[in-house]
Amino acid sequence: MNNTLEIPVWLALLIGALAFVALLQYFLLPPVRMLMRRRANRVIDEVNSRLALALPSFKLTKREVLIDRLVYHPEILQEVELLAQKENIPRDVAMLQIRDYAREIVPAFNAWLYFKWAYWLARRIVHILYRVRLGFADDAALAKLDANSSVVFVMNHRSNMDYILATYLAAEKTALSYAVGEWARVWPLQQLIRSMGGYFVRRDSGDPLYRRVLQCYVQMAAEGGVPQAVFPEGKLSRDGKLGAAKLGLLGYLTRHRLMDTGSVPGDIIQQPADSQSSHDIVFIPVGINYDRVLEDRTLLRLLDRSKARRGTFFTLRKFIGFLGHNLWLAITGRWYRFGYACVNFGTPLSLKEWQQSMALTQTGETDEPQFHAGVEALAEELMERIGRIIPILPVALVATIFAASEEAKISEIDIKIRVSELIEKLRTHGAHVYIPRGSLDYAVTVGLRMLTLRHVLSESDGFYQANRDEQTLLEFYAASIEHLVKAS
Repeated sequence: MNNTLEIPVWLALLIGALAFVALLQYFLLPPVRMLMRRRANRVIDEVNSRLALALPSFKLTKREVLIDRLVYHPEILQEVELLAQKENIPRDVAMLQIRDYAREIVPAFNAWLYFKWAYWLARRIVHILYRVRLGFADDAALAKLDANSSVVFVMNHRSNMDYILATYLAAEKTALSYAVGEWARVWPLQQLIRSMGGYFVRRDSGDPLYRRVLQCYVQMAAEGGVPQAVFPEGKLSRDGKLGAAKLGLLGYLTRHRLMDTGSVPGDIIQQPADSQSSHDIVFIPVGINYDRVLEDRTLLRLLDRSKARRGTFFTLRKFIGFLGHNLWLAITGRWYRFGYACVNFGTPLSLKEWQQSMALTQTGETDEPQFHAGVEALAEELMERIGRIIPILPVALVATIFAASEEAKISEIDIKIRVSELIEKLRTHGAHVYIPRGSLDYAVTVGLRMLTLRHVLSESDGFYQANRDEQTLLEFYAASIEHLVKAS
């Protein structure tokens, strides 16, 4: 009875570890999960009472359920059959690959994290860096949105700050779901993005199976009423100009509707009322602009193929140096925020109404060339609408004056006169110019100060001149409103 039983240390540690895991799994974690679930439900009830677009049930569905629905989607199963016959691949192998793709794509939305922590963090970041302004919103049209419609915010891609800025400004209306590139698939960033409803996209993947899984998820989310945010340009603008739209995600979102109806310019029919695709998609154009794009020099460097690509260590060193320099400026009282960041929300575009406005003849089922023509026409319409509502900010105005001038020096008075004439010209053609404090003098002062602090302009005795070594940077900011200047 008093005999001693000796066991190896490793076995004792293993038994202790297993006991601790069992304690966590069966006694400690269940109450924590229940507490978190109750807290999340309270947040959902709270935000749904004030949001213009309530959280859809699809967004609140457990991630594993969504993955199963995606894996066994009819179109996915059909793709597996075709692949098995064509490539002689076992169905089980293809299904395992599909499940891996589904796990990579499907988010795990957490309302408590999104509306409590992410909103707070986004708000703090954007207000530390910029003077944030909501310039224009077609509130009357936004108020008329059908609650059963799928809402898609389409916006120009100016900076990686777009994600944070749009999340912050849209948080009073809805919870946005973004398509995020593979660059963000690092721990713990990818977990944070998934919990905020973002999904990852391999932008240059040529794998047809992956593209089909991604397409089906995007369509499921749209049919489920998930508000999505899409950058039609597909990547950051490297030269500052508004780029052409890529058709990938737009094609996924509209395929069922356009393929069912023969929706191409001059060859479109109205959709039957009982059609499976009667659920409408409403596109809301969003224009974003900044007085300073944090990545501007990096983006311009990418345009110059003669310059060697910089490694991760160099990028990290420059980033730390940038933070240190700005911290020192703040400590010495010489730091300014990076000017204004402004967002405009344009008039929504109903896909159904767009189809009906272009309907001329009935053709039956649409083939692939017709479908691509329809998507291209829709993309052009959306990019035109986005271009019309891009905010015009002080730095862009001043940069436009200097980019167009052949004079070596321009007086401050002359700059203000030219900016005033440019504003009048732009407003005559319906452009949205943001004048801070309603003062032209102050707006020009802000633009000149921002460009002078960065040594893009230099000042002497009340005259300003452009630094030709920074000509590309000057043109980068002028390019953000170039299409509006040309149209005026």
